Amino acid sequence: MKNNKIFTGVIEYNGREDFSINSNEIPHTIHLKEPSLKYFNNDHVEFFINNRKRKGKYLATVNKLIKREKTHYVGVLQKNDNFSFAILDDKKIHVDIFIPRENVNNANDGDKVIVEILTWKRNDVSPTGRIKEILGVPGDHETEITSIIKNNNISIEFSKEVKEYTDKIDKKISRKEIENRRDLREEITFTIDPEDAKDFDDAISFNELEKGIYEIGIHIADVTHYVKKDSVLDKEAYSRATSIYLVDRVIPMLPEILSNMVCSLRPKEEKYTFSSIFKINEKGEILEEWFGKTVINSNKRFTYAEAQEIIETGKGKINKEISLTKKAYEVDKKIVTAIIKLNEIAIIKRKEREQKGSINFNKKEIKFKLDSSQNPIEVIFKENKEANKLVEEYMLLANQKVAELFKKLKKEPSVYRIHDVPDNEKLKNLKNIVKEFGYNLDITSREGTTKTLNKLLKEVKGKQEQNLIETLAIRSMSKAEYSTQNIGHYGLAFKHYTHFTSPIRRYPDVLVHRLLNECLNQKQKNQKGLPRMCKHCSEQENMATKAERDSVKYMQIKYMEDKKEQKFKGIISGITDWGLYVEIEENKCEGMVYVRDIKGDHFIFRQEQQALVGKKTQKKYQLGDEVFVMVKKTDLIKKHLDFIII
Repeated sequence: MKNNKIFTGVIEYNGREDFSINSNEIPHTIHLKEPSLKYFNNDHVEFFINNRKRKGKYLATVNKLIKREKTHYVGVLQKNDNFSFAILDDKKIHVDIFIPRENVNNANDGDKVIVEILTWKRNDVSPTGRIKEILGVPGDHETEITSIIKNNNISIEFSKEVKEYTDKIDKKISRKEIENRRDLREEITFTIDPEDAKDFDDAISFNELEKGIYEIGIHIADVTHYVKKDSVLDKEAYSRATSIYLVDRVIPMLPEILSNMVCSLRPKEEKYTFSSIFKINEKGEILEEWFGKTVINSNKRFTYAEAQEIIETGKGKINKEISLTKKAYEVDKKIVTAIIKLNEIAIIKRKEREQKGSINFNKKEIKFKLDSSQNPIEVIFKENKEANKLVEEYMLLANQKVAELFKKLKKEPSVYRIHDVPDNEKLKNLKNIVKEFGYNLDITSREGTTKTLNKLLKEVKGKQEQNLIETLAIRSMSKAEYSTQNIGHYGLAFKHYTHFTSPIRRYPDVLVHRLLNECLNQKQKNQKGLPRMCKHCSEQENMATKAERDSVKYMQIKYMEDKKEQKFKGIISGITDWGLYVEIEENKCEGMVYVRDIKGDHFIFRQEQQALVGKKTQKKYQLGDEVFVMVKKTDLIKKHLDFIII
């Protein structure tokens, strides 16, 4: 490879002064020649390739910085008489920030602060910065959650201009607008959502047309009726691109008057919607499909637990223990019939997907029950029961059929939700790991992989290694993203797939609504900016996922703070040369057992065995092994949860 060509890429800090560059232009691993870089993780750079290689991997030299990922960082101030340092929260930032005395701005030693980088001179070990904002005392709940928000460059407040624009939007349902829509206000319609949901994106309607023939409608909040293209509100929604769900709050993509009130499909309220309506028979075969603007009036709001009760009992009696209102009540027989039939058809559609190679993960998600002071008092597992899967199946159907319509009508470019095939090296690693548990994975072909992967996920269900193997399987997958280049969705086994069903909380769905409306009205508009917008939305989605994980990790550590005397059964969920990651079985909190804390021998990491092996005793700690641990240390500031094996 010639060294005179300039490439672009993103810096990746791999720990211990190991840097690489991730570049779409070069399909190889690229290591950096100079270890003492004046660049940070995720900085965009220009670079050129050197002639020589290191251990078969390309060596690169940075030519120049294109764009720093961010200029503001969160850290803790260590203050001396004449100067200070900010120790950053982000462990992928390999240096501290030097703060001259005049740039401390009244911050005290130990304060959690936001630091702005000013300069980084050639011969300086650390960059120079100044304190931009004081967040508070490290370890305090509000300080730590705010740190997560600031660290991920998340906007909380809406600007004055956005608020004024939103206030002026006509929020009434008008007779004139209804005349331009299909009127479905008399149809049996309802929503099924989590108990704590406030933004209801989607509703389902049901109508038996004749014996064994049903009309099923998937109705999505018509956000684009209120959020006009290129308006100040639209630009803000695009900038955010997604709502963010932290452990104790939601940071919405749209102002709450829209997300929770005007657009939200609340019961007994007339709402503008964009609908996918299907004529379906008993076998789940789609006989007809229709897309268009509608108006609905939802009869009832159900929680997943309430809908599950109807599915399990076949009756409409909802007891007070699971009722949203905490009072027992009875559901209209027509709605009971609708939910039961919708579930029967959803089961058929799900089996169809599985037979075509759709991969069904059952990984347990956790949430926390918080007290009035935002302290975690209970870990709750979010179970994916039939009611959840019912809703999911119809949303998948709507998303798939909208994408198919784009292809059929040659609406290009369009926005697709794509998912590439898994990386072969990751699949090999997964195969070797599950073999240790007695499972087989065929990775010789695409069909063999999906078939045996689904078989594996069924076999591990209910076993102690379920969460571990599902986590490893998910990690072996490529990341789903938004793109105008349709390559299909590997995980769902769909040739065409998009996101149409959540425009209140996802901006790509807003784009899809506009594109679909153009299709239906036979309008072709210039969509040159779509690839850039897809890339931005994917990046914002990744940021939101990271912030959500950071908040869960923080809350897990907080939950374990008062449990230092307790003994827990855990499973080894990861192994490195510096220790073992252990996930506690009963609450899924994950912590680290450092090698230095494992007694009885000197343990060495054997990568090929995915194990720590005792030098003298040959005792092994392997991935998936069951161990008993106690909490050694909880550190809310550094986000560390340390265990010792007992």
